[in-house]
Amino acid sequence: MILLDSSVLIDLFRKKDKSKSYFFELLSEENGFAISTITQYEIGIGNKLSNSDFWNELYNKLTILPFDQNCSIVAIDIYTFLKKQNKLIDLADLLIGATAKYHNIPLATLNKKHFQRIDGLVLI
Repeated sequence: MILLDSSVLIDLFRKKDKSKSYFFELLSEENGFAISTITQYEIGIGNKLSNSDFWNELYNKLTILPFDQNCSIVAIDIYTFLKKQNKLIDLADLLIGATAKYHNIPLATLNKKHFQRIDGLVLI
């Protein structure tokens, strides 16, 4: 199982030739994919109604992991550590990283710069 960041899904959406997307590359390594409810939220607020069919069809093929109390506890630890280091990242990225870390699954992203700051998070 691989947790997909919003950047991977947006890349898939934008590419006319889906076989040239990062997601398509990942298909050769894994066949189980998940997203966080935070990713679903990020996509939802940036989504045009005319694109809803694409996103809903994609979501039906993915496992959607909730951001729950356990993820929140991990996120608090990450936030506290990064704040002490003066290396805070975008809140949504922090919450997505916490979801991956709590569920002990690697994260695929096109934005490694921020996610690399999270200790113990495995990036693809």
